[in-house]
Amino acid sequence: MNTRLCELLGIEYPIIQGGMAWVATAELAAAVSNGGGLGLIAAGGAPADVVREQIRKCRTMTDKPFGVNVMLMSPFAEEVMQVVIEEKPAVVATGAGNPGKYIPALKEAGIKILPVIASVAMAMKMEKSGADAVIAEGTEAGGHIGEITTMCLVPQVVDAVSIPVVAAGGIADKRGAVAAFALGADGIQVGTRFICSTECIAHENYKNAVLKAKDRDAVVTGRSTGAPVRALKNKLTKEYERLEKERAPFEEIEALGVGGLRRAFEEGDVQTGSLMAGQSAAMVHEIEPCADIIRSYFDGTEDVIKEIESKLNK
Repeated sequence: MNTRLCELLGIEYPIIQGGMAWVATAELAAAVSNGGGLGLIAAGGAPADVVREQIRKCRTMTDKPFGVNVMLMSPFAEEVMQVVIEEKPAVVATGAGNPGKYIPALKEAGIKILPVIASVAMAMKMEKSGADAVIAEGTEAGGHIGEITTMCLVPQVVDAVSIPVVAAGGIADKRGAVAAFALGADGIQVGTRFICSTECIAHENYKNAVLKAKDRDAVVTGRSTGAPVRALKNKLTKEYERLEKERAPFEEIEALGVGGLRRAFEEGDVQTGSLMAGQSAAMVHEIEPCADIIRSYFDGTEDVIKEIESKLNK
């Protein structure tokens, strides 16, 4: 496939790997880029020197374009952005904030900017600020989320901006990919599916939790704090729910999640760790190489389209 996103980023397939904190390491980013998509290193809450190491490590593993996802709510965001400008990866994706003040410096460094947005208003603001494309992420996604579903958000964003739109949230296979393109997207972003890749260095317990997930297991906590997060339900999410129902102080609720994702990713703690994953987790059934996962989103899409046409013509 060749879409505006492929031309913009110099990639073979119009697919971006989600910037999942801790999960999206240099190993995963390089594997996705080598497979023809765009891999992203997730800066998350890591300090700048760690991000620099990850960028340089990724360069030893691929000669393809890759990017860095910068979480703007990180206390290290300023320093991380400076490192990114110095290291010059092909792309910067941003989340949890407005990257407007960084865009001029990023563009001067020749870096493409793809902000993750959850509303039409933010998409329009990002286009006006000079973003090269936007990632319209629906509430089905894992991690920090907005309120609008992918099905409703993507076509509205497509109608509102002229730059390429990447659909994200709940896209688990080629049927989801076809649906995203039908909504007007120029590409897709996939996160949860890549957790269960052979190159992802997440703990096996984390991967197995995704493989075992059912349709209602990806729940949202933190709505009362204004920073909702979707993760697989376990003892941690139940404790979150209890505190929120009891209207516990903001600080107590926030403190509960400190280190949770790291416990899940590194230690395999599936009970008190934060198993961030989207609603598509229930559609992930095996661990495969990234290259095979990427091809599975696009090989056979013609058959999906033919099936749609057959149903419409009956």
